Amino acid sequence: MTIASIAAALDVRNPSDGRSVATVKVNDRESVNAIAGGLRVAQGAWAETAPRERARWMHRWRDWILAHTDELTDLLQAETGKVRPDALVETTASCEFITYYADHAEQFLADNKVKSSGLLSLPKRLSTSYHPYPLVGLITPWNFPITLFLMDAAPALAAGCAVLAKSSEETPLTCARVVEGWNEIGAPPVLAHVVGAGSTGAAVVDAVDYVQFTGSTATGRAVAIRCAELLKPLSLELGGKDPAIVLEDADLPRAVEGIAWGGLFNAGQVCISVERVYVVAEIYDDFVARLTQRVQSLSQGSGLGNDVGAMVTENQVDIADRHVSEAVLAGARVAAGGTRGALGNYYAPTILVDVDHTMACMTEETFGPTIPVMRVADEDEAIRLANDSTYGLSATVWTRDHARARRVARRLQAGAVNINDVFSNLFATTLPHSGWKSSGIGARLGGAQGMRKYCRVQAVTEPRVPVLAREVTWYPYTSRRTAIAGRVLRVAAGRGVKQRLGLNKEQSR
Repeated sequence: MTIASIAAALDVRNPSDGRSVATVKVNDRESVNAIAGGLRVAQGAWAETAPRERARWMHRWRDWILAHTDELTDLLQAETGKVRPDALVETTASCEFITYYADHAEQFLADNKVKSSGLLSLPKRLSTSYHPYPLVGLITPWNFPITLFLMDAAPALAAGCAVLAKSSEETPLTCARVVEGWNEIGAPPVLAHVVGAGSTGAAVVDAVDYVQFTGSTATGRAVAIRCAELLKPLSLELGGKDPAIVLEDADLPRAVEGIAWGGLFNAGQVCISVERVYVVAEIYDDFVARLTQRVQSLSQGSGLGNDVGAMVTENQVDIADRHVSEAVLAGARVAAGGTRGALGNYYAPTILVDVDHTMACMTEETFGPTIPVMRVADEDEAIRLANDSTYGLSATVWTRDHARARRVARRLQAGAVNINDVFSNLFATTLPHSGWKSSGIGARLGGAQGMRKYCRVQAVTEPRVPVLAREVTWYPYTSRRTAIAGRVLRVAAGRGVKQRLGLNKEQSR
């Protein structure tokens, strides 16, 4: 989508043909603060509502989304240029996040009994309880306006938080409509959406108690700095340059199909897209021939039956085109694609070969429909090159030997590794979705932790049995009480009978 500033509004345009879709009013800092204030007022009652009651509202919201699938899919296509199958993943499969966290909220938020670590805490009953942050801010990018919103809104709402969402200024429509659905079912007013660019996002960061940001590494660093200044907790999912390793014993037909889809789904605009491929030399030529044939068979456009859609922004088309052009000038060869469309934000599905790590296509995030493929000598070289990156979001390994695949996975510097598969971790709600190195801080999802991250943890201690008026270590300090305390503390801290009774003291010289 391209946007144009019209006073305090955004003109939303379809990336596939440039036609105007809608004009949307921008929220300034004053309006963000006012909306945040209203959410805080409503959140108190929401947090006191039983998890089962919150779950009922969330189930009704899920039902509303599924009932409006066609409307939401049309809107998503209009503002992102996705082909319909890609858009349907968002409007249907993303509801899994709502169902999972609504169904497990009571379990995940229950008080936990904690075991004593030693004699000092043995007389106490230990537990933890979870208390939601009053207001969570979600700042999401333009590639998945529904999925990346629901992935975090669902656990935060189930935890008892209020949520203030700001989707990208490039794609503000679909997320806003999903939030309208929450209001249309009559749910408590603890969810709101604001529109705008960087200044609106900055206002959201300042207004909330916890920030979940998904986007570029550069912007993520700025968000982290601001949160550090405010001593505000945050979680970041940032850029990636995800590698695929194809070993000599791989199931080639499956590897080709998986890597083609993993590199080109949503026109390559996925945080965990396959962005570079390392293939062992003995199967390299066969792999490249098969992959080229598959990619050349794909159709591109916005209509039914097309495989690859438009890119959301013209800037991303420019990046893909630059990476390909620079690689060719440096000695790479285009095996398929390599051209931009005459109309709309299209870039042809592209395969680059004869590439290396001197080229930006192998080291910088492209976020487009390009698949650079590099020949490597063996497994060790593939792992070394896969780890030669500032990013560490995810990776894929292709081999028939599952034990070997697991060994390779443990050597890869990435938050997730898919074996003989792509993207499967994204909808595995019980697994954490985290980025290493410059790909992020913290994690989303991960079962209970995906909800508890939106809570402050409170530690509680209480005596197990009736106690004296004062503990042995309390006032008044006397020589007798100090001696008794010393013996008690030695028994607690020591190991073995002699050490605890002070019978094996070493003589110091």
